[in-house]
Amino acid sequence: MEFQMKEVGFKTNLEYGELHVSGDETYGFRPYQLMVSSIAVCSGGVFKKILEKKRMNVEDITIKADVTRNEKEANRIEEIQIHYVIKGENLDEHKIEQAMELASKNCPMVQSVVNSIKIVETFELV
Repeated sequence: MEFQMKEVGFKTNLEYGELHVSGDETYGFRPYQLMVSSIAVCSGGVFKKILEKKRMNVEDITIKADVTRNEKEANRIEEIQIHYVIKGENLDEHKIEQAMELASKNCPMVQSVVNSIKIVETFELV
């Protein structure tokens, strides 16, 4: 990837389109937003594939991500809480817990931060 400086922030062109990144969210996505999005969506994608392989009848998944940052240490991300809201029929909570653990172990983004950011995953069925 190559990033070009803008008046406020940077931009890059990717296969899907142009991405603007800035510490000021009026000019682009903030870096921490992109990091949290990468971790939550990667984990959710792996989780969805595992549920499909387990033949779980999942109609929809919503991911809620909350972030804890440490202002005293450069406002670093300390923890990301990922909460899955899962809609489906005849879902087995034990199998979902197993799938969630397996997804965390197989998500490249989660594994990239495993020793520096605490990732907490929970779920609810609707």
